[in-house]
Amino acid sequence: MKNIATNRKAYHNYYIEEVFEAGIVLWGTEIKSVRAGRVSLNEAYVKPREGELWLVGAHIARYEAASAFTKSHEPNRDRKLLLKRDEITTLSRKVAEKGYTLVPVSLYIKGRLAKIGVGLGRGKKQYEKKDAIIEKEVKREIGRTLKRRV
Repeated sequence: MKNIATNRKAYHNYYIEEVFEAGIVLWGTEIKSVRAGRVSLNEAYVKPREGELWLVGAHIARYEAASAFTKSHEPNRDRKLLLKRDEITTLSRKVAEKGYTLVPVSLYIKGRLAKIGVGLGRGKKQYEKKDAIIEKEVKREIGRTLKRRV
């Protein structure tokens, strides 16, 4: 498994309760761009639509080495996610509840296929985000002082 992209913002903005592995439908040169690591999940989210899950807002850059005759893909198009039917219904019901959302957590290559980790998350309040940052800085400072004394 080769990790291509991670969405670090997702862990900052949400409490990720569960992560589901989903396939992703890619066209033509998109897989080559994914393998090259030219992917951004920062502004992306997952939206249930008509009994399916769609990845919205993910940016997969155009493949630069494609010939002039090769049709290039649209970088910000919506991409269909592949999950089992019961997983889709479960996630759709959870999103319908108040406070839950689906966010892409990571994009990786597993074997020959591109997979995406879809996290079921509950939004954090602003003060919770600040507390997490302060806690992380305190731990980092403690680590620095311990390292200096050793």
